Amino acid sequence: MIGTGVFTALGFQAQALHSGAALLSLWAIGGLIALCGALAYAELGTMYPHCGGEYVYLGRAWHPMAGFLGGWVSMTVGFAAPIALAGIAFGRYVSAIVPIPPLAASLVVLGVVAVVHLAGLHAAKRFQLLITGTQFILIAAFITAGLRHAPAAPLHMGLDGAAWREIVSTPFAVSLVYVSYAFTGWNAAGYIAGEITTPQRSIPRAIVMATLVVTVLYVLLNWAFLRTVPLDTLAGRVEVGALSANAMFGRTGTIVMSAIIATVLIATISAMVLGGSRVTYAVMADLPRWRVLGKRAANGVPRNAIVAQVVLILVLLLTNSFEQVMLYAGFTLNLMSLLAVLGMMRLRWTMSSTHRPYRAWGYPVTPLLYVALSLWTLGTLLRERPVESISGLGTLVVGMGVWWLAHRPVAAAVAGDSSR
Repeated sequence: MIGTGVFTALGFQAQALHSGAALLSLWAIGGLIALCGALAYAELGTMYPHCGGEYVYLGRAWHPMAGFLGGWVSMTVGFAAPIALAGIAFGRYVSAIVPIPPLAASLVVLGVVAVVHLAGLHAAKRFQLLITGTQFILIAAFITAGLRHAPAAPLHMGLDGAAWREIVSTPFAVSLVYVSYAFTGWNAAGYIAGEITTPQRSIPRAIVMATLVVTVLYVLLNWAFLRTVPLDTLAGRVEVGALSANAMFGRTGTIVMSAIIATVLIATISAMVLGGSRVTYAVMADLPRWRVLGKRAANGVPRNAIVAQVVLILVLLLTNSFEQVMLYAGFTLNLMSLLAVLGMMRLRWTMSSTHRPYRAWGYPVTPLLYVALSLWTLGTLLRERPVESISGLGTLVVGMGVWWLAHRPVAAAVAGDSSR
């Protein structure tokens, strides 16, 4: 979960929101939304402990085509777009340290991570554990330093009338998309559920506890950012972490912290390559024409799926438009998660007798809260940012076409047999 979003989103939010209380409320509400969704996904993951995430859940709850669309979005948006965004942010942080074009740095890190994951499961595991440990050390140090630092400028933190007006405003709803993107990954255990030992116990623990921990870290980290950098300086800037480090430690601190944050972004890329390749593998294994992407090498690595994912990431990287890609990804992923949570509620009715190793806490309040907040965010984004939103819907239309083409020969064959 921890990666690009938390180190970059505040700059976009500060363009429209000017209350510290409203800005921190964004992250608390974002965590609440993710937690409500996590509770629903924990139930789905323990019912269907297979690789694929929404590909499995939507297919069981709604229709096989809905399942394919869930997998299609995961392949094209859910993993490729966040990896591209992490690569873009990585390039910008590295270019602040060494004289190298940001795009070149992005391409290099993508190549290195791809090689690591192609090398084998054990190499990928060790690499991921090392880089994730670095994340937590970085964030703990950053929070400690930021909260001890003298405030850079007066910051309004009271929940008064002005703050509440911002909280119920349209810019607040749009900003929640950035926050939801920063929480992307709370459902990641479901994508690799088929490779998890004791999924009935591990999936709820991983999804729910991680969401709670990350919510606390995100609120504290953004509070540290707000204390160390004036809002006017933050507005519209991507490299929020570097600005905060410069305010606390000067030029040397900027270099060191930019290097560490760049390392954290590598963890994001690595984790997403791990999960995304498993979704591609699961989806393509069920499509006869593209089954070559659903095969594993002798060492257990879905190499063809990794290569296909890297190609798609390269296409998104070359657009190099951070905010547009983030909003496009946020809209589409929110829509799929919304359908999955609604699907969990539908399964409570249609498959009430099915054994559920874990039942979502607070049902039906928590999933309904997730649905309500998601609809509010999606509706606002569709109205205010129609290009990115319609692009997301266009991805679904393309996915429908791919599904139809993939299943047309089968349908034709069945029709032919019936006529005979």
